[in-house]
Amino acid sequence: MLGHLRIELRELLDLSTDASRTVVLDQTMVGRLSRMDALQQQQMSHASRAAYRKRLVAVEQALRLLDDGEYGWCEQCGELIYTRRLEIKPESARCIGCQQLSET
Repeated sequence: MLGHLRIELRELLDLSTDASRTVVLDQTMVGRLSRMDALQQQQMSHASRAAYRKRLVAVEQALRLLDDGEYGWCEQCGELIYTRRLEIKPESARCIGCQQLSET
């Protein structure tokens, strides 16, 4: 599951690279895409790419923990992370209780 997620995130990063390149518009042509629209698309692409990178780092960390036999344990309290949480978000490093505490 984690290995597949890593591959998927790497593919998304590769795809988003093209979308985040500098926008160059032909000023002599009138099209539906204005400069503001192009810049907004570029910013959204940068944000998506950052999110993919962040999640990929978490997946890589989870794979290291799996290799070390420590996967599935909360990094904060040391308790077991519920299987259902790991099924939904396999790169989770914290149990739901500690995650909620860290977000408040």
